[in-house]
Amino acid sequence: MNHGGIEFTVAKTAIPGIWQWQFRIGEQIKTGKTETKIDLLAIRRVQLRIDRELKAIGRDTA
Repeated sequence: MNHGGIEFTVAKTAIPGIWQWQFRIGEQIKTGKTETKIDLLAIRRVQLRIDRELKAIGRDTA
């Protein structure tokens, strides 16, 4: 999937309701897990995380 030009993945784990995600910004790879039964909510949470990371990078370079 793609959000703001950033490729990311969200995948179910063996544990019901737990989703694993990953994305890369530059050389930095971010990974984590989120808990929800709704796949679209898991995706949205990753998109929000990407937004936060991009905003933080913007502050660091300004």
